[in-house]
Amino acid sequence: MAIILGIDLGTQSVKSSLLDTQKGVIHTEAKDYEIKVPKLRYAEQDPEEWWEATKYVLGKLKTSCEREFGSIEAIGLTGQMHGLVTLDKSYKPVFPAIVWLDQRSEKQVAEIEERMPFSEIASVIHNRIFTGFAFPSLLWLKENKPSVYKDIYKICCPKDYIRMKLTGEIATEVSDASSTTIFDMAKRDWYYDAIDKFGLERDKFPKCYESTEIAGKVTASVSSETGLGKGIKVVYGSGDQSAHSIGNGAYHSGVLICNIGTGGVITTYSKRDAFDKQLRIHSFCNAIDNAYVIFGAMLAGGLSLNWLKNKVLDVKEYGDISSYAADICAGSEGLIYLPYLCGERTPHMDPGATGMLFGLKYLHDRKHLSRAVMEGVAFALKDSVLVMEEVGIRADRIIASGGGAKSKVWLQIQSDIFNKEIQVIDVEEQATLGACIIAGLGTGIFSSTKEACDKFVTFEDKVYYPDQKNVNRYNELFEVYQSLYQRTKDLMAL
Repeated sequence: MAIILGIDLGTQSVKSSLLDTQKGVIHTEAKDYEIKVPKLRYAEQDPEEWWEATKYVLGKLKTSCEREFGSIEAIGLTGQMHGLVTLDKSYKPVFPAIVWLDQRSEKQVAEIEERMPFSEIASVIHNRIFTGFAFPSLLWLKENKPSVYKDIYKICCPKDYIRMKLTGEIATEVSDASSTTIFDMAKRDWYYDAIDKFGLERDKFPKCYESTEIAGKVTASVSSETGLGKGIKVVYGSGDQSAHSIGNGAYHSGVLICNIGTGGVITTYSKRDAFDKQLRIHSFCNAIDNAYVIFGAMLAGGLSLNWLKNKVLDVKEYGDISSYAADICAGSEGLIYLPYLCGERTPHMDPGATGMLFGLKYLHDRKHLSRAVMEGVAFALKDSVLVMEEVGIRADRIIASGGGAKSKVWLQIQSDIFNKEIQVIDVEEQATLGACIIAGLGTGIFSSTKEACDKFVTFEDKVYYPDQKNVNRYNELFEVYQSLYQRTKDLMAL
């Protein structure tokens, strides 16, 4: 029996779980914090606030599970991706962390795209470059805050800061570093040609390791500060997409994950570097097997239901929407919802895309609207599934997680639209479980990812199978759905 600690530094909270290798996850604690918006289009956080929140959850874990907390053998970390943390020679932040929601670097993104051919971005970085990603954010600092930029000794990703506080050492690892978009995916290291081309200094970029390697040990000062045992091994950990995939049991090819939270993501494991040459999906390094995590993203998944619930129907519970949707047949009698409330990622990569209700008739009511919104989100996620199939990634089974997995009606809609069976994950915090598994692999507690996932990743008994009649109807409507953006995208800019 061993105890492993997993820490997930999310965008709005830090969560931490204790995994007992005999019993499974025995306890989880969380602490919220805010995103600061000092100006329009800015999104910042204070790394020290992350650390204070982490110490808080560690204190709560120690109080709730004192014996197990005192027996921790390994620590794994995961967290929000893309963001930029800047540190001086004392490893103190020189500027607030610029997180992935930030949009201030639009000019720098345009500069990168102008100076770096699309073919180079595709062949080396494998991902489109967006505002809020560390590469353009660092260029923004260089151009707009030269005195701050001069004081930067090292940059890192958000969860790397927490690992530095635990071990006293600064570095990063491949899954998070690849999400900064100044990374050579084939070499699994920084893209030094781009660093040089844009006048950045190579020595500001920390050494990059594989996720399961041991980064260091809990220091004596942190031990007295948190109650963690001095000398506990800490692995490098991973970005949240990789940890979340592992925590959902996607440690091999042939499985897709559909996670509907505020946005929506279709994720899969790929042993080969299966990136899309049109860059409609994302491809980052995986935490395991020198492999890759491939995913397509939409921006308004659960957010679409939130909009419908609070701004349109004015109902109290999301369950009301599910109940309404259950009373309407597949296809919502011709009503189609385009869920581009905040622009869209896969497949359009268009921040200016807007939402739409198409085919609206007098007969339609709140029941039709409820089902159409659920169907529209699933259509948007099907776009990601199809792009993955284009690059050779196929699966017969989808694992559902997040808020979208709590509605039986929505699960059946997903099964019918994807034309695949749906299994529902029965694990509350997949990312912290993934962090624990990564730590267990790195320290030899687990001999393989399969061993850990087979033991700790569990599913609900019910499996959702596609109804062929509904599949046929949705295939017809999906063609209309796809044509709506193409026929109206120029009008969306008005």
